[in-house]
Amino acid sequence: MKKITVLLLFGTFFLNNIQAQVYTVKKSNVNTKYSDFGITYYGDTAVVFSSSRKNKFTKNRLWAKNKQPYLDLYLGSLDKEGKIVDVKYFSKELNSKFHESNVAFSKDFKTIYFSRNNYLDKRTRNNKSGINLIQLYRAQINDNGIWSDIEPLPFNSDNYQTGHPVLNNKGDKLYFVSDMPGSIGLTDIYVVAINTDGSFGKPKNLGSTINTKNSELFPFIDENDVLYYASNGLNATSDLDIYMAKPDKKNNYSSPVRLKSPINSDKDDFAFVLKKGGKQGFLSSNREGGKGDDDIYRFLVKIVKPIKVVESPCIDVIKGIAVNKETHQPLVGVKIFLINNKKVPVDSLVTTSDGVFKFKTDCGKSYNVIGNIKGFKPESKSPATIDNKLKKRTLEFIPEFVIKNKKTLVKINKIYFNNNSSLLTNKAKIELLKVVKLMNKYPNMKIKAASYTDLRGARKYNLWLSERRAKSTVTYLIAMGINPHRITYKGYGETQLVSKCSNGVQCTEREYQLDRRTEFIIVNLEAIK
Repeated sequence: MKKITVLLLFGTFFLNNIQAQVYTVKKSNVNTKYSDFGITYYGDTAVVFSSSRKNKFTKNRLWAKNKQPYLDLYLGSLDKEGKIVDVKYFSKELNSKFHESNVAFSKDFKTIYFSRNNYLDKRTRNNKSGINLIQLYRAQINDNGIWSDIEPLPFNSDNYQTGHPVLNNKGDKLYFVSDMPGSIGLTDIYVVAINTDGSFGKPKNLGSTINTKNSELFPFIDENDVLYYASNGLNATSDLDIYMAKPDKKNNYSSPVRLKSPINSDKDDFAFVLKKGGKQGFLSSNREGGKGDDDIYRFLVKIVKPIKVVESPCIDVIKGIAVNKETHQPLVGVKIFLINNKKVPVDSLVTTSDGVFKFKTDCGKSYNVIGNIKGFKPESKSPATIDNKLKKRTLEFIPEFVIKNKKTLVKINKIYFNNNSSLLTNKAKIELLKVVKLMNKYPNMKIKAASYTDLRGARKYNLWLSERRAKSTVTYLIAMGINPHRITYKGYGETQLVSKCSNGVQCTEREYQLDRRTEFIIVNLEAIK
């Protein structure tokens, strides 16, 4: 009988003289079957949020794309537990017949910034394609408690979007989202200075450390100037995840870190906000178990005090791939069981076309993973990575480094490509899991994927082909959870042959294959010393 092999990859973290934040997420009581999202604290006892729920003012005008009423702003009070109660229509002066959402307040709560369709004084303005875009507006509250003097911000344009405002703790910087000229991706996060007279400086893009080629949305700045935001450009899926980035003394942000479950889920997660003091907050998500389209979730934050020594790593994620042990082909339909130390199954799933599986586990506990499919001999893997006979390791992850041509490389079995192809072979994917394991071991290590071709084919075409090979390897690493900011890639075509197959020399296919390869170069050696 054929054997099934279960390859494991463990995500670990260590607590060593650091503080850890533990989140508890709960459904909010204000959700409806419509869209509800985007909480902003309005002092300590109230919040403002966006919703497309029914109300008596807008007569439920429908938005053609999702057949829901336009968004309006709503006000809610906070009870002693932090729950939202007594929800009311926020302001008939600010809410229009179009979308309003995502607000920010000045420190004295006399000025509001908010997002709205490009609509003012009962007049809409469209871009060159006839589309009415989202814009940023500002208003002041008068002595009667009425919002008035609504004005568009000076850096708005009919031809690009601005929105999702948030102020820093001092109130002298406005962060927002836009696709204005000069943006890196679909939407980027910008910051602009607010002068003492209420005028604005020049908007500045936060740069490629924060922004990607996709969408960055819903920024939030806490009282320590830490940036939280949503992005779908830092993961391998199209879902929004929440990330955190800390500023240095020059206000340059560090590489973003993805917040762990339960803040992030396998769906869209966004609009993360913290109440002053950092002990509670809200986020928005369309995760499973919600009530409507997008829902509001409340979370509590518990600070774990510094721990000096932890004897063993805490495993919170077990990733792997189920393959045919003989052919190394990924197996579809394998039932994977997660077994605790009492030999009781605690979770299970079935692999899809790529054979990949992932379990979230309780920290500090040991597990077995067993794969089972008809026609194959079951095989068990544990954190010790041992087979059923308990005699030897089925697969050992022992990545090492090697010096080659004055460059430090990840030492793995060669990643080869088939002729005229940039598709990863199953053997290549197994080697890439070793690279992932190594990068998890050295969390600050950055690598460069360098890909090559053999001599056959036109030089220009080979350069293009090698670039595709490099990109396919990087894409797979990102899909396995590696931060894209830690990986670069470049194709070198036929410029660095390692075989004897130069011009005029006839070679076998195996000899040509030596040149069709990807190598991983360590670009910051200090991270692995």
